[in-house]
Amino acid sequence: MRLITVLAIALATSFQLFAQKKAPDNWFNLDLKQDKVWGVSTERAYKELPIGKNKEKIIVAIIDAGTDVSHEDLKNILWVNEKEVAGNGLDDDKNGYIDDVFGWNFIGGPTGNVAEDTYEYVRVMAAYKGLGLKEGELPTFKNDDEREMYLTARDLYDKNFSELNGQYQQFKTIVSMIEKMIERTGTKNPTEEQMNAIKVTEKQEKGILMIAKYIVKTGGMEKSPVMTQFSDAEKKLKTMVEYNLNMDFDSRHLVGDNYANVNERFYGNNQVEANNTDHGTHVAGIIAAERSNNTGIKGICGEARIMTLRVVPNGDERDKDIANAIRYAVDHGAKVINMSFGKKLSPNKQAVDEAVTYALNKDVLLVHAAGNDAENLSTNRFYPSPKLVGSSTTVPNWIEVGASGWQKGKKGRVATFSNYGKAEVEVFAPGVAINSTVPGSEYSSFDGTSMAAPVVAGVAALVRQNYPNLTAAQTKQIILKSAVPCKEKILIPGTKTKAQLSDISVTGAIVNAYEALLLADKVSKGEVVLN
Repeated sequence: MRLITVLAIALATSFQLFAQKKAPDNWFNLDLKQDKVWGVSTERAYKELPIGKNKEKIIVAIIDAGTDVSHEDLKNILWVNEKEVAGNGLDDDKNGYIDDVFGWNFIGGPTGNVAEDTYEYVRVMAAYKGLGLKEGELPTFKNDDEREMYLTARDLYDKNFSELNGQYQQFKTIVSMIEKMIERTGTKNPTEEQMNAIKVTEKQEKGILMIAKYIVKTGGMEKSPVMTQFSDAEKKLKTMVEYNLNMDFDSRHLVGDNYANVNERFYGNNQVEANNTDHGTHVAGIIAAERSNNTGIKGICGEARIMTLRVVPNGDERDKDIANAIRYAVDHGAKVINMSFGKKLSPNKQAVDEAVTYALNKDVLLVHAAGNDAENLSTNRFYPSPKLVGSSTTVPNWIEVGASGWQKGKKGRVATFSNYGKAEVEVFAPGVAINSTVPGSEYSSFDGTSMAAPVVAGVAALVRQNYPNLTAAQTKQIILKSAVPCKEKILIPGTKTKAQLSDISVTGAIVNAYEALLLADKVSKGEVVLN
């Protein structure tokens, strides 16, 4: 991509950043009729329905990147393994995990914790690297599945390395040019007048100067959201190139397991808040941040207790860890599991499928984020998935969630980044400008199907907490049947094509806590029989 094109995109992005309307506070919990904002009607449910009759706490497991267990809005809603004595270095409850007080970290070990990791398709390619293959030459495969896995991995690697490395070099150049443009004033913190005094003639320099003026106008190099955006993009791209896409990088030695043994269960450590826990902490807040402490935000299910299972690095999670985290959650009482992660390949999907089936047999509901690539999941694979390998069976204890937005109309109702699928994505939920908890007792707004999934997980927890006689499969049916149909025209993500939400999802609807609880009450009393 030519630098002038990248500059045009960057400039347009900076304009959009300032043109964006601010989402209403707590919007994902608001009601369409009462508040004129299409949230999931949590606040209405708490005001009008007899929530909280059952005082037993429901456990929601979050399989993610970890949680800040000391956060002011989360510390009192954590699941605690009461059979374990904290910090004594013993496996008090004889479950195979030492000091697992708040959950478990499957990507840590005796010598440290995994921060960055490769993408799954890079790991597949790395397994063949030592064979000395010439360009275009294929290795010998054991079967057609192995061949397909390799070819898919190779295509993904070739496409993404070239594209992302190019973007990284471009962003490095842009950030450097912005810094040099500001340096022309003779100070690192110039005034707007000093910036206006700079004269340039070349088209490329004009673009850089315009961006630099925005940066100075909105807080300077250290505080401007535009500069933060550019710097974050450069850092993310650097991580992708140097770690995620690097076939020579492998941090698994920190875990100390026998990675080749996919059936190995007992490894890792108890450091559930290791490394960057922004994502997992944010997810936890959406589900269950305290509602009555007059602090921060309000989670969806006030009676939920959060179990933390760390499996997601900065890179792709591994099938072995996912399977073990699901099993841990099930064995320790979780009734809902949130999974806000995904990847393009799953070499050990069988192990994950067995864990998912185990959860099904133990009546546990799994909620999964559909992904943020603006792709149709009917033609683009995304894992983990509810369809069992080698079978046409799709498990009934799984909900796949796309992301909706707070703004009306075809450009705002469906998130532009959300994956979709007529038969694959079952329901949509708020996933744009979601304000929630982040480490250090702070709060921040994130976008993603990663935010939409915990909205649904929170609703599922509300249903199961208040109506414990309902099964996981019934809870799923209730959530889907009670979701509010969206009749607005939407844009199919990644395209300019107008459609109905029903064209890109099973229900064509957005999840609703109020309606779900009303239906759950009727089903619980036998007044409504689910098909």
